[in-house]
Amino acid sequence: MSYDPSNIFAKILRGEIPALKIYEDEAAFAFMDIMPRADGHVLVIPKAPARNLLDIDPAALAAMAPALARVGRAVVAAMGADGLTLQQFSEEAGGQEVFHLHFHLLPRWDGVKLRPPGTMGDKAVLAANAEKIRVALR
Repeated sequence: MSYDPSNIFAKILRGEIPALKIYEDEAAFAFMDIMPRADGHVLVIPKAPARNLLDIDPAALAAMAPALARVGRAVVAAMGADGLTLQQFSEEAGGQEVFHLHFHLLPRWDGVKLRPPGTMGDKAVLAANAEKIRVALR
C-alpha cells in the first residue's frame, strides 16, 4: 500500500483541518485525540509522510522519538496520571484506521479502564486538557 496525502492527519499537518495542537518540532506534531479513550489522550505523528510503522524511514522515526518521550512525560504530569499507555496500529488488520503513522499517548490511572473507542470528546474538556499539557511542556 502507498501513502495517501489526502488522509486527515496530512490535512492537519498542512493546516487544512483544525486540531488542538500540543507540541510541534521539525519532525513531529502532537495534538488532542477528538475521540479520547482517556482524559488527556494525545496523538503524536511524524511530519514525514509515512503510512505506518511498516514503511516509515528509520531516520524519520528516530527524529520523532524525542517528541514522543517529551509529550508523554508532559501528559502524565499534566493529567496527574499513574502511568502511560503507548499504542500504534499498522494496517487495517492491525487496527489502523487513519493511514498516516500515529502514536496514541494515553494517560492511565490505577483501577481506571480506558473508555470504548469512537465517542467524540467534549470540546471544552479537550481544550482544557490541551492547555494543561501545554503548560507541562514549558
